[in-house]
Amino acid sequence: MMSNLNAILYVVATPIGNLADISLRALEVLKTVDVIAAEDTRNSKVLLNHYSITTPMTSYHDHNEDSKSIQLIERLSQGQSIALISDAGTPLINDPGYSLVEKVSQAGYKVVPIPGSCALIAALSVAGVATDKFSFEGFLPRTSGARKAIFEAYLNYAGTLVFYESSHRILKCLDDALAVYDPSHTIAIARELTKTFETVVRGPLEEIYRCVNEDSNMQRGEFVVLIEGIDKKRRKDSDLSEQDVQTLEVLLSECSVKTAVKLAVQLTGQSKKDLYKKALELQSGD
Repeated sequence: MMSNLNAILYVVATPIGNLADISLRALEVLKTVDVIAAEDTRNSKVLLNHYSITTPMTSYHDHNEDSKSIQLIERLSQGQSIALISDAGTPLINDPGYSLVEKVSQAGYKVVPIPGSCALIAALSVAGVATDKFSFEGFLPRTSGARKAIFEAYLNYAGTLVFYESSHRILKCLDDALAVYDPSHTIAIARELTKTFETVVRGPLEEIYRCVNEDSNMQRGEFVVLIEGIDKKRRKDSDLSEQDVQTLEVLLSECSVKTAVKLAVQLTGQSKKDLYKKALELQSGD
């Protein structure tokens, strides 16, 4: 059995679909803490009933986090232990919990992670895209213009862009991506992870868009979208866009090669090596 459970906040990851994807440690904590703070007690009841867990629950969500944090810290002050869970996956990862963890830490109480399922990490592990560097954006904005602005900001990002998307916006989201990225740019979609209709597809953006557009089933469920980054190690000079070259030409007309290349790196996000090579070619007239 675990010891010294008193006055500790446990941040407990729960399954994202398959109820078997929960750790033995998580089950032990959920059974032995004094109270479970759940995003939606109705949803969490399914998991607790499945494992015959009778620990009392209290709701903790975006709309009551300030008042409920005060109540939970009061419980800690009385020597009680608390488990924080979300509807699915790891709390705080695009789910409520940040405010509570921050306040509990500031109050001097211990916060302990009980790791487990996370849709973000699960998708990265099977999507076939680079995982050494990635940026997670949670859910993208609801408007087309705001989504395109984010895609444009990541055009020259070397890592993988990862975000969640809902069923009623997935097609519009991919359409916006097509307006910014090259149709051949590699992306992946992980849908309904660990559930009955789990689907993971990877390929050129235009093919993935067509796949989703032509199959109504691919527009259902919960989605993780992964957009491959720019692999600067494999880039060739031909990867410089026409706009990149034009930017460099303008800078060369006003600056030295060294200064022009330095500014072009900042403006385009392209590699210094590629831009310097192109700058020399432009100066020589090749």
